[in-house]
Amino acid sequence: MSTSGCFIRPTIGTTSSSPFPNRSLNLKSFNLRACFIEYPLASKIIVRNLSYSTSESCLKEQFSNFGEIAEVKLIKDGNTKKSKGYAFVQYTNQEDAMSALETMDDKRLDGRVILVELAKPMKGRQLGYPKTSGPPPESTIPAQSESESEY
Repeated sequence: MSTSGCFIRPTIGTTSSSPFPNRSLNLKSFNLRACFIEYPLASKIIVRNLSYSTSESCLKEQFSNFGEIAEVKLIKDGNTKKSKGYAFVQYTNQEDAMSALETMDDKRLDGRVILVELAKPMKGRQLGYPKTSGPPPESTIPAQSESESEY
């Protein structure tokens, strides 16, 4: 159990030590900015159903047990700056992310059962103004003739 206000339900048959005792925590890795170019796509997970009181430091503490973390991003409302109840955790490699996903999915964290999945890239997300593309392309569907529409 942690004393920093971040609690996770222990599972039966496990010890309190890290599941990866040969790995050391590199604190400099927390300062890295993660992106899909630097790390494999499958190394980023989304953690949903978080308590609104869960902090980024709590997530770092719990998820660093599975490997080196490049970034933790707790999503907050732009106006109120309160948590929206989900976060992204970016690992430096895919194996660590998969291990965290398998172990932490459906576990209790800060009094809530969290859901952990692979993060999927947002399709069609545009930054800035939409691009103009000119007139629409011609339809490849043949037009209906008047004689067919009379039935």
